[in-house]
Amino acid sequence: MNKIWNNRFFAVTGTAALILSGCGNGSSGDDADNEIIIGGKPWTEQFILPQIIGQYLEANSDYAITYQEGLGEVAILTPAIEKGDIDIYVEYTGTGLKDVLKLESEVGESSEDVFNRVKKGYEEEFNVTWLEPLGFENTYTLAYTQESGISADTYSDLAKLSKSQNMVFGAPHSFYERQGDGYDDLASTYGFGFSSTESLDPNIMYEALRNGDVDVIPAFTTDGRIERFNLLSTEDDMGFFPKYDAAPLVRMETLEQFPDLEELINGLAGMITEEEMIAMNARVDIDGDKAEDVARDFLIEKGLIEE
Repeated sequence: MNKIWNNRFFAVTGTAALILSGCGNGSSGDDADNEIIIGGKPWTEQFILPQIIGQYLEANSDYAITYQEGLGEVAILTPAIEKGDIDIYVEYTGTGLKDVLKLESEVGESSEDVFNRVKKGYEEEFNVTWLEPLGFENTYTLAYTQESGISADTYSDLAKLSKSQNMVFGAPHSFYERQGDGYDDLASTYGFGFSSTESLDPNIMYEALRNGDVDVIPAFTTDGRIERFNLLSTEDDMGFFPKYDAAPLVRMETLEQFPDLEELINGLAGMITEEEMIAMNARVDIDGDKAEDVARDFLIEKGLIEE
């Protein structure tokens, strides 16, 4: 990536290190002994999911929950959970497989197979385990606006157009840094020929597309802005991306310390559908609701906590 992004990366990393160094310092007595720290990535869905897990635990146990949402991307969260700076965060199986464990995926590989591979790999390498998936997958779709004049049903269609038209690709900073399932490997697999690329914050990527600043983005399939903004999506016809099922990661030492924690968190297994996650994301991104309120409403509607 460019020098600007490198500077931003070190700034974010430094900020995260300061935050992590202070985790738990404000707790004392029983709270310190009972504290569970939940982390997350710096985008909408990852602000909602820690709140769902945390509020659920608070309502069904006497754990003291500390939230570290928006802490950073996988390059920050993986060492954070391995070292014990955080206890829990939600990851996606495909990210764990390709970006963290550096393993290859197979076209058509099942969710179960990918999950079993990442669970085994994380336990062996990081002393971290994957609990049961939450029920939805958040993968990528290359999206464009109806007004763009682009007509493509598949990634292969877009690849052909990218070579003949002056098309700009925009994606979050981390997408260009990812190994195995990031931009370089995607472009190599499909032979994309975009005229240029732009690094965008994931929370403004969709606005950049609507404003015509970029022509194509790797949209998240659970993002409510795809439907609300009438974006058109395309099919990964060569099966480049693996399954990205969302599941809680927990330090195995934390599970040893709190023997009932695994069963508690697994009470959320299979409880969130893709449609429900899309609706929750839209409430925050478009309607302006707070992530903690959206999470609480979801838990109440599901009968997981009392009003």
